Amino acid sequence: MSQSNATTALDLPMVDPLPEATQKYFDICTEKLGFIPNVLQAYAFNVEKLNAFTGIYNDLMLADSGLSKLEREMIAVVVSSINRCWYCQVAHGAAVRQLSGKPELGEAMVMNYRMADLDARQRAMLEFAEKVTKESSAVQEADRAALRVVGFTDADIWDIASVAGFFSMTNRIASATGMQPNPEYHAQAR
Repeated sequence: MSQSNATTALDLPMVDPLPEATQKYFDICTEKLGFIPNVLQAYAFNVEKLNAFTGIYNDLMLADSGLSKLEREMIAVVVSSINRCWYCQVAHGAAVRQLSGKPELGEAMVMNYRMADLDARQRAMLEFAEKVTKESSAVQEADRAALRVVGFTDADIWDIASVAGFFSMTNRIASATGMQPNPEYHAQAR
């Protein structure tokens, strides 16, 4: 039975039935999170697009990196805040609250990261992510050098740029499609 996708403003029903591997992935989300993130449900109108999205997301946000999961989530929220992406500010703001154990940090990332209690490494990382988001063509060697001074490797710089670039893209898709965050995110880690 086809179900209308109320997670966005578009009428794109999920594939029904979902392929076994996709259903298993959704079951794991339900088991671990208690729900299926709306972004995954939104993409489920086309399993190939869903697989491409989750492949890139999982690589950037969950795979081994010199950046911690918290740092990657902080980048996601700062970029999403600049782009005013409702879905990602809510969802990734919840992740920052959860990973840091500091609700105020998640709120600061959404509202104004400059007011947060950040160390020099985090501040340099977020300033770089902001520049990549607002004016990537203006990034110069001095910007990369500032990251190296606080301990980032060139591979880390690649990852910072990649996470910032990915969220700039997904923010635009989420905003353009009217994607709505799961209500559960609002109450998490407060």
